[in-house]
Amino acid sequence: MVTGAGRGLGLAMARRAGADGFRVVVAELDAGRGEGAARELRAEGLDARFVRCDVADPASVDELASFLGDMSPLYGLVNNAALANGVGGKEFQDIDVAAWDRLMTVNARGPWLVAKALHPLFGPVGRIVNIVSDAALYGSPRLAHYIASKGAVIALTRAMARELGERGITVNALAPGLTECEATESVPAERHDLYRANRAIPRPQRPDDVVGLAAFLLSEESRYLTGQVIAVNGGFTTH
Repeated sequence: MVTGAGRGLGLAMARRAGADGFRVVVAELDAGRGEGAARELRAEGLDARFVRCDVADPASVDELASFLGDMSPLYGLVNNAALANGVGGKEFQDIDVAAWDRLMTVNARGPWLVAKALHPLFGPVGRIVNIVSDAALYGSPRLAHYIASKGAVIALTRAMARELGERGITVNALAPGLTECEATESVPAERHDLYRANRAIPRPQRPDDVVGLAAFLLSEESRYLTGQVIAVNGGFTTH
């Protein structure tokens, strides 16, 4: 189950999960995009289906849980859906309340709502991977509400890991760096320049650079790893 899997990093992670033998559910707010992604995966011989979901809407998340109920037990959840396009540029004191609340509702409350609704569907073991951002680890300027929302998910990850561990469910956070995909096309050139100048591996980061670690966190090999935040950004940060 991958939220926000209609394009970019979410689609790349759904594709890898399908290649690893999982039945994949693409959850996406944009129905055209989500249906297209699932159709693309099926054309590649993968078992994939689409369900529309607005992670900020409790009723929509409950419908998602009902959809998945017929497919139980659930093994893996990737909380990837988030607002990232065009959210930066203002210093913290200039961000208006509506913009702050919108980011928090989707990026912080969304993963909590999804996990809250879906955790009863897990079997005796399970994996939850929350997608955050390395920006929350180093404090990117003019992005305070986005960073705060991802920082909240980091804290949520640790709390959920404590509470779900007894059920054999691991919960970890994956913090990608600036990844070149559709979702980052509106990121200012200066931020791309910052990453380019400070990565230990100097080439651009692509979705395929992230999916291997996501696959590991969804695998049996990660069974004793939980409550962790792992940055994958070519050495941009060392957290």
